[in-house]
Amino acid sequence: MDILRGISVAPGVAIGEVVVLEAEDVRIPYRTVAKDQIPEELTRLKEAFDASIREVQEQAEWLREHLGRDAANVFEWHVGVLKDDHLRESIEEKIQQEGAAAAYAASTVMRNYQRRFLQMSDPLLVERIRDVQDIERRLLRNILGASAEDLAHLSKPTILVSHDLTPTQTAHLAETKVIGVALDAGAATSHTAILLRSWGRPGVIGLKDVATRISGGDTMIIDGTNQLVIVDPNPSTLKEYRTRERAYVRFSGELNEFQHLPAVTRDEHRVTLLSNIEFPHEAAIGVAKGGEGIGLYRTEFLFLRPEGAPSEDEQYEAYCEAIDGAGNQPVTIRTFDLGADKYTQQRSYEQERNPMLGLRSIRYSLQNLDMFKVQLRAVLRASGHGKVRVMFPLINSLMEFRQAKMTVHDAMEDLEEEGVRVDSDIEIGMMLETPAAAIQVKEFCREVGFISIGTNDLIQYLLAVDRGNERVSRFYTASHPAVLRVLRDVIRACTQAGIDCSLCGEMAGRPLYTLVLLGLGLRQLSMAPANIPEVKKLIRLVTMGQAQRIARRALSFETDRQVTNYLRDETRKVLPEDPI
Repeated sequence: MDILRGISVAPGVAIGEVVVLEAEDVRIPYRTVAKDQIPEELTRLKEAFDASIREVQEQAEWLREHLGRDAANVFEWHVGVLKDDHLRESIEEKIQQEGAAAAYAASTVMRNYQRRFLQMSDPLLVERIRDVQDIERRLLRNILGASAEDLAHLSKPTILVSHDLTPTQTAHLAETKVIGVALDAGAATSHTAILLRSWGRPGVIGLKDVATRISGGDTMIIDGTNQLVIVDPNPSTLKEYRTRERAYVRFSGELNEFQHLPAVTRDEHRVTLLSNIEFPHEAAIGVAKGGEGIGLYRTEFLFLRPEGAPSEDEQYEAYCEAIDGAGNQPVTIRTFDLGADKYTQQRSYEQERNPMLGLRSIRYSLQNLDMFKVQLRAVLRASGHGKVRVMFPLINSLMEFRQAKMTVHDAMEDLEEEGVRVDSDIEIGMMLETPAAAIQVKEFCREVGFISIGTNDLIQYLLAVDRGNERVSRFYTASHPAVLRVLRDVIRACTQAGIDCSLCGEMAGRPLYTLVLLGLGLRQLSMAPANIPEVKKLIRLVTMGQAQRIARRALSFETDRQVTNYLRDETRKVLPEDPI
């Protein structure tokens, strides 16, 4: 029996025989054509682009109908690339000037396009290489007239193992008998991961070498809840997971009952559950899952488009769509969390050696005020459309917060002079993501409208662990005693100052930490919409006294393993059927 740990993209348990999907890599040899054949190659290229766009749009429509808008929106990026005039003109130029065959010209230009992404240090953008490869393969199939590979031949429920999947391959899974996926590559924010979550079956990615350690026909268990893959399980493990599989199906069905009930403890303490979103349409999904507003709208995803930075009007429309989707509930818009590890890297003459400690987030915005003011104008215009709050990322000093707040007021004055209606009393808050901000939290409480704790970055800075580095990922844990003690101190300071304090990191959506966070004093949690029903059910089954007792005990431990084991035991006492 072999147990592997990766990154979960969808919870649950899947058990079945493995089919290994070999990598599909199209290599096109160099070939030129005679001068009189160039018009024919240009026509072939145009027809391939038209056919590819048509295929992607049809695929997006099918996904929208069967898996929802999340899945369909992934392919909007593909359509944008295929409609990019500069891309098509670059391929045409290679055909006209060098006499290259359409397939070779397309492959060469697309490979250069991929290299642009490889040179970026941000995982969010590097992950888009898979999308570019997917687009290249589709384009080449249409140029060459080749048929696409699919998994429709499968005749029984199967676990799919591969080095990686393209978004197109992933989108087709809903039409197959695949019940779970294990991939060597991938990260939680890739388009493949987004599609796997929409698909709703258990999946674990980032396993490094699972595709080379297993053969077709072997038995595999996918434990998406605990981020595990078990290869060739022994009889006792297989029996245990059969029981877990049935329990998870039953548990998932029961959660639907809790979506529209209030998040109130047994002793009548009210907790507000909010949604984290990356795309505007997700606001409505959060409401449908029982959320009471948007606690974190990650706006930097507006930049992940071939056409580059969004205009003020494009941003305004996106924010208004999110506000409409949230109904009459508040929407907290975080300003761009861009940096040397993200959008800015491709604009830097020289890459930063340590981008996570470099020019990123609010630092970048304050050094690029024109871009920053465009976003703030769009947010302020949207504030006249509904309940909006603005939040600055990675605030590390009072001076940064004051400068950012002053920029908001400058943008507000400009709009008011133009006769644009804005919310002049818009709430302005900050994300607390660094040890420095945690230590100075009392000073910040005197100036901010609210604080949202971003545990994803706070943990990595507090523990000196790069959360994107697989070699040290085992050290990245919210159960570390130092993390709990910092959270306690921050929450206590905010409570004493009367400042709204929420937590919007991944920790908020994990039931393992729900009880300790309540016990530490948090009354607002913001998470992925899919996590809301389970967290809500847990809240409704405990008293605040229980949660406070659990928090006190958790704070007494010396190691993260002790904390994790204790919290798991206490959660199972409250919710024994929860497959945590």
